Amino acid sequence: MPQIQSEMIQVEVAYALPNTQSIIALEVRPGTTAMEAVLQSGMLDMYPEITISGIVFGIFGKKTTAHQVLKALDRVEIYRPLLANPKEARRQRAAAKNGKRNSS
Repeated sequence: MPQIQSEMIQVEVAYALPNTQSIIALEVRPGTTAMEAVLQSGMLDMYPEITISGIVFGIFGKKTTAHQVLKALDRVEIYRPLLANPKEARRQRAAAKNGKRNSS
């Protein structure tokens, strides 16, 4: 009896830098994880600064794990490390804004 091929699903893998972004469309087997999609996408070859141990994953802006099983039309996002703590950056902007008001 011939083996029935399960239907493939379409997903995307995205990585963004300050001036550019790459989105790779893939067809993967049902049950594919976020990590497997990243590996299949070739992003690690395109961007050597991405290390497997350091990848932080998201799907449509929501943080997830490497083991998250993908659904059809999911977009796996590879996040870069933060350069500054967001709370501290907001605090500094507010302090600078308040300082300008007080000096006027």
